[in-house]
Amino acid sequence: MIDITGSVYHLWNPPITSDTIAGHMAYRQLLFALCTSAVLTLSAVGQSAPAPRPVVLHAARMLDVKAGKIVAPGEILVQGDRIVEVGASVKHPTNADVIDLGDRTLMPGLIDVHIHLFLHPGAEDLQTVQESVPERTITATLAAHDDLMAGFTAERDMGTEGAGSADTAVRNAINSGKIPGPRLRISGNAINILGGHEDAIGYNPAQHVLPNADYANNADELVAVMRQQFKEGADFIKIYETGADSIRDGKLSTPFQYTTEQLEAAVKEAARLGRHVAVHATGEPGTLYAAQAGVVSIDHADQLSEQTMRLMKEKEIFAVPTFAIFEYFAQHAANPQSGARMRQMLERKAQEFKKQIAAGVPMAVGSDVGPFPHGTQAREFVLMVKYGLSPVAVLQADLLNGSKLLGWEGQIGSLEPNYLADVIAVEGNPLQDIEAVNKVIFVMKDGVVYKK
Repeated sequence: MIDITGSVYHLWNPPITSDTIAGHMAYRQLLFALCTSAVLTLSAVGQSAPAPRPVVLHAARMLDVKAGKIVAPGEILVQGDRIVEVGASVKHPTNADVIDLGDRTLMPGLIDVHIHLFLHPGAEDLQTVQESVPERTITATLAAHDDLMAGFTAERDMGTEGAGSADTAVRNAINSGKIPGPRLRISGNAINILGGHEDAIGYNPAQHVLPNADYANNADELVAVMRQQFKEGADFIKIYETGADSIRDGKLSTPFQYTTEQLEAAVKEAARLGRHVAVHATGEPGTLYAAQAGVVSIDHADQLSEQTMRLMKEKEIFAVPTFAIFEYFAQHAANPQSGARMRQMLERKAQEFKKQIAAGVPMAVGSDVGPFPHGTQAREFVLMVKYGLSPVAVLQADLLNGSKLLGWEGQIGSLEPNYLADVIAVEGNPLQDIEAVNKVIFVMKDGVVYKK
């Protein structure tokens, strides 16, 4: 360890080497002058850096997501990483760069609150066995690029699936500008019980195949694992609360993994640090236990009881349906029987989704992308409209609820002064045809243009 304090002391109070005290004092005065000169020089260098040129974005339309309407035409004045002015017409500073996007719609950068950067299409479990963490980290950086180019400027990575805290490095590299990607909230590995949903079940036990999650079998172990994950850089905690799923007598059956009391211990520990717990939970009673404990989101939420839905509405716990992954698995099943089973689950999920809408359950948009190709997850918007929400409701769920869920409310998710300049442009009008979100032709994040 370097003793910085000691080093400064000896610099400022060097040993007396002059023959006289007066000579020593003269030496110190010279040292002071040199230090002052260096500080002033560094200050001048910092002040001489030119301010970034302002940018004016212009398009035929602009989405006012809070009002749920289109402004026509639309303009945004950006200075540095912030939005300065928004409206049908804004100031055009003489030194501004004007980007005319023509017959397109300006809107906030999209948000995906359920992604897996460290996964790619293929045998999901085998990836974590056959591919090294360095290889998977490279995969994650490429996935982050693809998501950003598709207009997703903010995401929540719901588990590295066995790559531990490698997502900390990816998040930090994006934040420091070393690689392109969305702003991220990360969880490291998910947490699971012995023999639970992600415990490498089905492999030869003699091979000791590692789980894709971290073990915790009781409240004390949950807290210990969480503390380690926070130490390694996690922004939030993901817990597997249910699984594995099966259909029995036409009904979803999914065993719970943690009791309400155990989840409450996890939620309290996260809250101690100003953090949250999100759960993978598909059905009862696990979803009820999660709602009672006060988690921030219930992801998948295939089947919710009336009591669970009421609690989610009261506590503002977000449901994240993840339709896109179910559709993809149904379309890419290993055999016809598996495909039929996945289609049945998707149909049941759609029916339950309508009940959740009617009950007023808060929604956020997450696709579970990773097992299907990154950069294609805007399909989730289309499916949520197909199964019951209006285009404006889906966009508000994504942008307003998504920013709140990620802890960036008031910073992203809307085009307003002082918000971060995360802006995309799409072909068409997303309020009339939600498919527009699949046609992203311009991407700006933090005031930097990544796609044009």
